[in-house]
Amino acid sequence: MVKIMLDAGHGGKDSGAVGNGLKEKDLTLAIVKHIGRLLAEYEGVEVHYTRTDDRFLELSERAAIANKTKADFFLSVHINAGGGTGFESYVHPNANSATIAYQNVIHAEIMKAIGNVTDRGKKRANYAVLRETHMPALLTENLFIDNKNDAAKLDSEQSLLQVAYGHVQGIVKAFGLKKKAKPQPEPQQKSSDGKLYRVQVGAFTDPDNAKRLADELKKKGYPATIV
Repeated sequence: MVKIMLDAGHGGKDSGAVGNGLKEKDLTLAIVKHIGRLLAEYEGVEVHYTRTDDRFLELSERAAIANKTKADFFLSVHINAGGGTGFESYVHPNANSATIAYQNVIHAEIMKAIGNVTDRGKKRANYAVLRETHMPALLTENLFIDNKNDAAKLDSEQSLLQVAYGHVQGIVKAFGLKKKAKPQPEPQQKSSDGKLYRVQVGAFTDPDNAKRLADELKKKGYPATIV
């Protein structure tokens, strides 16, 4: 079982970067929730969050939550600002080889998913959440909130889903996750000659009569539903 800790940057009194009518804290939470929902489609993964609503957490609290959970991987999602454009990712300057390998894979998948944006590169920084976590940790900066073109993408639910999808595909590749098998539909009853027959038995004004007939058919081994 792989434990993934998802960290939506900022929150509560800390709005993060602001621009073009958008707030970083709202965007990061939306992206993280998409990531968690998509990861739930895979086997052998346990998803945890530092926050799932609009609350303030100190940077040290975020790292402490991940450490207490004994997460296998920490992912902190952010939106950039400062007049640039594009995507970049960060690991700690003392990151081990596993962390760097994860960064390489996840960074590439995010760039592939969001497409047609500037790749600002794989970087290193002494950020608290990267420094204080006890497991491989990655921080992503997804487009610039103060750039009109980037902000237009960030203001689109479809684009946020693409950003999330890139993170998920990166995690899937990095940890070798496999999709859960889809539940198989119930087999339909066939006749002795191998052909499939469908019988529709009229409409009832009395719901009790309809239920009685459905129950009777079920007893005889026929699939019966009331619509």
